[in-house]
Amino acid sequence: MGIGDDAVEVRAQGWRTLAALHGLIEASLERALQAGHQLSVVEYTVLDALSRQDGWHMRMRQLARAAALSDSATTRLVTRLEDRGLLTRVLCADDRRGIYTELTPAGCELLAQARPTHDRVLAEALADAEAAPELAPLVDALHRLPASR
Repeated sequence: MGIGDDAVEVRAQGWRTLAALHGLIEASLERALQAGHQLSVVEYTVLDALSRQDGWHMRMRQLARAAALSDSATTRLVTRLEDRGLLTRVLCADDRRGIYTELTPAGCELLAQARPTHDRVLAEALADAEAAPELAPLVDALHRLPASR
């Protein structure tokens, strides 16, 4: 195996480890958010992304990027959340073709209720992952990231 092959294998192993950590965290969050708040992880992600914006709104394309979804999946998700009264769509004042998605008061309230569950389960999942030797370096790297916001 050449140096180039070694580098490829290191990257592939890093990706597999990251995917394993992501899967562990996402499964834990999914169970807790569904059980306690009738929210999926991606629904929580959308509400959280909107709550972090000035005016609590984003264009659909921005929301798709924030949730790591396709445009069509984002549209379906926003429709479901809108039907539940958690989001609303508003035409962009300066670009009539643009549509903003906004968090409603009910969406803010549900997010406020779900956030402690999310934060607790995330901390627990990271603590569990830290005990696994193959995941510990990634968890350590996450702990060293600078706080944002």
